[in-house]
Amino acid sequence: MQADKTHSREQRRIPKHERLSECSEESTGWILVIPALLLLLLVYAYPILSSFWSSLFAENLGTQLQPVFSGLANYQRMMGDGRFWQAMWNTTIFTVVSVLLELVLGMIIALILHRCPTGSASSAPGGHRRPFPGRNLVRTIAILPWALPTALIGLAWAWIFNDQFGVVNDILLRLGIIEQGINWLGMPNTAMMAAIAADVWKATPFISILLLAGLQSIPTDLYEAHSLDGATPWQNFTLITLPLLMPQILIALLFRFAQAFGIFDLIKVMTGGGPGGATEMVSLYIYATVMRYLDFGYGAALIVVTFLLLVFAVAIAFWGLSKSRAQIN
Repeated sequence: MQADKTHSREQRRIPKHERLSECSEESTGWILVIPALLLLLLVYAYPILSSFWSSLFAENLGTQLQPVFSGLANYQRMMGDGRFWQAMWNTTIFTVVSVLLELVLGMIIALILHRCPTGSASSAPGGHRRPFPGRNLVRTIAILPWALPTALIGLAWAWIFNDQFGVVNDILLRLGIIEQGINWLGMPNTAMMAAIAADVWKATPFISILLLAGLQSIPTDLYEAHSLDGATPWQNFTLITLPLLMPQILIALLFRFAQAFGIFDLIKVMTGGGPGGATEMVSLYIYATVMRYLDFGYGAALIVVTFLLLVFAVAIAFWGLSKSRAQIN
């Protein structure tokens, strides 16, 4: 009995050369990763730490030439700054609505590009549906809005929603839906709606291409086996497509959330934050605080708080991503 235990321990014992090989591979991995980590710390950590240090000073070139240490006074000021919280609310509404619309439309486009057939299923080899011949061309055209400069898109959509010669008013007038042109960018609710429409038009192709790549990685055997059990297309989508596509969905949401939350150029070109601050985002408020009012200390505090909120949101997204992967595995 003792001999059997000794023999089993010897079988479980890892040879010395294999242990050295594993240690060598791990060390090589760290050697390759450390330079990238140091670069990330230099690029990201230093500006944030520098902003935090600046936020501890009252530094306004409009009223004083030398910075004065003020501790957490800038953060206390922020708590009572109604304009900042209004900008935060505007940013949240813009981000949530635009990203959700982009996800829904991107999913629809991805499913269409992935499953568009020509003819019946029986006409294709093996009984499978064949994609239409121009699918690659459609994919290329679909990504064009994402490749265009955001400033140009803002100018184009500002013209589309122009109250005098815009395309939207012209179409609605011709259809008899309205009797006179609507000042889309001059009213709070419609200005936010116009900005969201422009952002959705630009970012939806990116979401669709990302989800399309995920759809193509799902084995077709899963759908065939599920269909043999009498599953409907909706059941295939909810029980197979959606769970297996969840990592790509979370990555798309994470990427687009960070981009939409920091939106600047599109709003700056289309509305400038107006009317009456109805479309002023946090990024525009920080820009005005630093560049127009020259209040560097308070602007640095705004940057730090915005960064911490983004980190919190990203951490939640990564937690959701890891949880979904664990469920899939």
